[in-house]
Amino acid sequence: MTDGTLDDPNLWLEDIHGTEQLAWAAERTKRTTDWLASDRYTDTVERLLEVYDSEERIPVVHRRGEHYYNFWRDAEHPRGLWRRATLESYLTPEPEWDVLLDVDALGREEGTSWVYAGSALLRPTLDRALVSLSPDGGDAVTVREFDLSSRAFVPGGFEIPTAKSSVGWIDRDTVFVATDFGPGSMTESSYPRTVRRLRRGQPLAEAELVHEVRPSDMIVYARHDHTPGFERDLVTEVYDFHRSRTFLLRDGSLVPIDVPEDADVDVHREWLLVRSRADTVLGSRTYPPGYLLAARLDDFLAGDRSLRVLFEPDEHTALEHWAWTSSGLMLTLLQDVSSRIRVLSPAHDWAASDLEGVPALGSVSVVDTDPDESDEYWLHVSGFLTPPTLRRGVLGMEPHRQAKAAASFFDEDAFEVEQHWVTSDDGTRVPYFQVAPRGLVLDGSNATVLSGYGGFEHARVPAYSGVVGRGWLEGGGVYVVANIRGGSEYGPAWHRAALKENRPRAYEDFAAVARDLVARGVTSPKHLGCEGRSNGGLLVGNMLTRYPELFGAIVCGVPLLDMRRYTRLSAGASWIAEYGDPDDPEQWEYIRGFSPYHNVSAGVEYPALLLYAATSDDRVGPVQARKMAARMEQLGIPDVWYYENADGGHGGAVDNRSTAQLQAAVWKFFRRTLA
Repeated sequence: MTDGTLDDPNLWLEDIHGTEQLAWAAERTKRTTDWLASDRYTDTVERLLEVYDSEERIPVVHRRGEHYYNFWRDAEHPRGLWRRATLESYLTPEPEWDVLLDVDALGREEGTSWVYAGSALLRPTLDRALVSLSPDGGDAVTVREFDLSSRAFVPGGFEIPTAKSSVGWIDRDTVFVATDFGPGSMTESSYPRTVRRLRRGQPLAEAELVHEVRPSDMIVYARHDHTPGFERDLVTEVYDFHRSRTFLLRDGSLVPIDVPEDADVDVHREWLLVRSRADTVLGSRTYPPGYLLAARLDDFLAGDRSLRVLFEPDEHTALEHWAWTSSGLMLTLLQDVSSRIRVLSPAHDWAASDLEGVPALGSVSVVDTDPDESDEYWLHVSGFLTPPTLRRGVLGMEPHRQAKAAASFFDEDAFEVEQHWVTSDDGTRVPYFQVAPRGLVLDGSNATVLSGYGGFEHARVPAYSGVVGRGWLEGGGVYVVANIRGGSEYGPAWHRAALKENRPRAYEDFAAVARDLVARGVTSPKHLGCEGRSNGGLLVGNMLTRYPELFGAIVCGVPLLDMRRYTRLSAGASWIAEYGDPDDPEQWEYIRGFSPYHNVSAGVEYPALLLYAATSDDRVGPVQARKMAARMEQLGIPDVWYYENADGGHGGAVDNRSTAQLQAAVWKFFRRTLA
């Protein structure tokens, strides 16, 4: 088997930061922005920037001790402020924020345009933090110790150089570190293959090895559980996106939590939770995909396999997430892709009740709990036409009440949401949401954008977007979200139905939605566009090559497109469990069928195409979008546009203005090509 380099004239574009390659990308980006600028593009940027910079957005908080922490970007602070407030202050209309770190000021002081990438506080004192900073918005970060009392980085404190790292507190003077320790220390997926114990003042190279995985595995990491009375260390080997194994670290030895590798594991206080992804055998019973099971951890480690079923899926309902509080377990369920919250009480034989006040055709997520401290919880409530609200409650004490509400950015009352169903090629019923002007005339003339993802167990749920409202709906456009297989809208089985050789099921689902929109008179192919990013970019890349007759325009963001070489680019090797291994001749036979780079041809009438990427994207990388644009140019295919940001990582943009510019390009492109 060849390595995929033969007969590929665009391999030179794989040198991401080469001078000629950057010049190639800059030339095409300028051509695109010049084209857009002729159609009030700048006005659209400013309209969308008002959304991103609005002071009436919700500052979502995370409780740690007596403070509530938030990260905030606005026009004055494009790189953002890490800040905190007390609960009493936060619940007022204008909280008094205690600013801990001004990232813009730090960048000016140090000469690096840092991008904040999160922080981890030291428990129980909460006076130190491990702050992650990216130099360009990519996944690789520098991790530095920060003193919350002095609002400054600790001189001589913990500092891990820029890499794809996992760093966590053990105690005040010790951390777990999984990072790039030099040659041979990273996996083929570009993540750490060793985790070590680093003590204060110790050189990084001398950190004590805790565990090591194979180069072919995806990643390894460790964490210390600080829960009072349940302090312990855990190590997790991740073999691929869908298989892992978790161990307790006891007296220098690893004690396995013996569940199948394709099951999810969670350890909290005395409890072990297991979620089945496939048929899962534990003891004498087999649990189908999507079950949530509980056992006492010590009993399970001693060999007891009598587990309690906490959730059992049905044809309409799946488990999306769960979150612990001090005395409860909150399950986020999807019922035909709308959210419900169920609360379980371990102390009362797992008695269950549903939270009231959840909207129909909406989404609710538990955005924060602090289970070591209280039964407090925070809910984020949203819908396509429902501006977000943040609600706070305390289990058993206070029903959830609105704490914050976001502004309205367009006239939501002028639109309506409908959920429709379509039958895919193999007979599977697939739902989709349609957001359209009230009284929509079904004459096939409505400019419509169909959005999807279909991979990695990621569900597309109803969500408010002032950007979609201003950028698309206000101009009379119709917006559609397809809940195709490959996601988790109906649990693990919905995801597994589109794995590897079955990946085309996701594309058939998406095409079925497109045809249904035409059949119902919502739109017609020349007025129908589609968009997707990352795995969704692969999705719409396949719409381009497999179903070009269905669409008038396609936006393909930070995409996978060259499936012959994807495992050799950036973090691509970590996705073999999702797509298959192109170096295996038998698997390449089916992968080739959904590799857009290999299936685009001269002489075919393709829809207009906008490809966008970011130079600093170290997850998927800009290479595949570059090569696709170049290949289509070489084949003489017209109406191909390319847009590459320098910074931004896999998000495609790094601050509010660059994000507004990117989103304005997307929606202006659709307006010009579909109207």
